Amino acid sequence: MAEEKAKKETRRSFLQKLGIGTILLAFAGNVYSWFRSFVPNVLYEPLRKFKIGTPKNLPDGVKVFEEEREFVIREKEKIHAISAICTHLGCTVKYVQLAKPKKVVIDGKEVEVKYEFHCPCHGSKFYADGTNYAGPAPTPLPWHKVDLSPDDGQIVVDTSTVVKKGTYWKV
Repeated sequence: MAEEKAKKETRRSFLQKLGIGTILLAFAGNVYSWFRSFVPNVLYEPLRKFKIGTPKNLPDGVKVFEEEREFVIREKEKIHAISAICTHLGCTVKYVQLAKPKKVVIDGKEVEVKYEFHCPCHGSKFYADGTNYAGPAPTPLPWHKVDLSPDDGQIVVDTSTVVKKGTYWKV
């Protein structure tokens, strides 16, 4: 009989400890959520829109914006922006100036290409217009919207807006 009483007390003390532990755990969760409310839920990512200067200060050719992972290309009176994020796994593609221009067929048209974009991670290659032609990249590099800021006359690149390939902003 003494053994049964000891077992009941052990069971009872176990259940008491379990109940107290559950209450303490619930209290700790509430305290954690209260303290967590003081930490903002912010992603520290680059801006989706960024200014690159006035049209007269942008030289002909390709300008690389490393932090924004974007290429801005000026061809005389036309400006466009192409993403520098590889469509395979998100590596940053590199601008490669060709030693000698080559002629290629893109979308049924013969075009002279003076530069390309190469992905150093897995070997994807893209023509100057972003069309993928080698490697595992499944789709071309997207083009982004280019516009002029009404405030100060600077060129604004909007990486959140994808435009159709061949969409240029005219200077």
